[in-house]
Amino acid sequence: MTPLAAIPGSRRTNRRLWLAYAGCCLLAWCLFVLAGSEFDRGLDPFWLAVYQATTMLWAPMLLGIAIWPLARRLHGSDAGFAAAAMAHILAAVAFSALWQAGEFAVNATLFGTDHAGAVLVAGLLWRSVWGLVVYAAIATAFGAVLQARSARSAAIAAAQAESALARAELSAISGKLNPHFLFNTLNTLIALTRKDPAGAEAALLKFASMLRYVLDTKRGTEDRVMLGDEIEFLRDYLALEALRLGTRLRVDWDLEERVLADELPPLTLQPLVENSILHAVAPRKGGGRVTITARRNALNHGLDLAVADDGPGCEPEALEPQPGQRRGVGLAALRKRFALDYDGQARLRIHTAPGAGFRVDLFIPQT
Repeated sequence: MTPLAAIPGSRRTNRRLWLAYAGCCLLAWCLFVLAGSEFDRGLDPFWLAVYQATTMLWAPMLLGIAIWPLARRLHGSDAGFAAAAMAHILAAVAFSALWQAGEFAVNATLFGTDHAGAVLVAGLLWRSVWGLVVYAAIATAFGAVLQARSARSAAIAAAQAESALARAELSAISGKLNPHFLFNTLNTLIALTRKDPAGAEAALLKFASMLRYVLDTKRGTEDRVMLGDEIEFLRDYLALEALRLGTRLRVDWDLEERVLADELPPLTLQPLVENSILHAVAPRKGGGRVTITARRNALNHGLDLAVADDGPGCEPEALEPQPGQRRGVGLAALRKRFALDYDGQARLRIHTAPGAGFRVDLFIPQT
């Protein structure tokens, strides 16, 4: 059981609790006065009702405060139903006895012990019953408050656990993206070292810049980078691929200057471009064209991104992951990343068909 002191806003909720208790006590006092008043007979019956309500209700109102720690202790303990019921029965008897003792003390002070004793004997039975009823009402109300707090605490804990799970899953997804990219880049460097040492040296400089970018942005699941930095990283990557593919790789840039300061998760575009090169450019003798677009969304001022190619495309059903199939790992990871990140407000949509190329549209909200 979560301690009440550990519940966020516990002091504020306790203040509301006691304000509500005071309001209920005032309401009960007013109803008692109204029930005993006879306004058609003047003010004397009214003042008598005020006196009776005050002398009779002050004790249960104060004693009701003592029920709270008992209810809280029983609610937080592992005591069984029988033990809790017995504790409440004993507390109810004590509540009723102390109520009558308090009223006897007031009457004895004001009118003497003989009068106080006569009042006590005359109302002993019905006041004992009323003591049990009032205790049950107050204890039930406090129990409902405690149950509501426990439910709220459990809901908060569940939400925190779900958030932690999403962050852990997002971290795992991000961790899959970077090694996949680095593995492919190293293979490219090895191939260039054998065929073109001068080109390999230029590629190593590009790779060093890319590696610095990857290491600098691998800080956490909530890390964001400027689109301009992501584009510079992507230009280095494409320059590296161009050393391997030559004129077979053609790239069109359609970037609005005003969105280059927008923020997005690092390594968002590179897996999409890599997929286009892998499936639409590298396998074809004539190569292919990759188009990268970044624009301001006219409706909600978010960031619209798109990576498209003129490759063979595929059936949309072929994008579903198959057992043992590695194709589209980066795309699947990005899809999962955007499902978890930005509270579900980011979007990833795929447009493809056989012979119609492949296009991925991204929407990233901006604060």
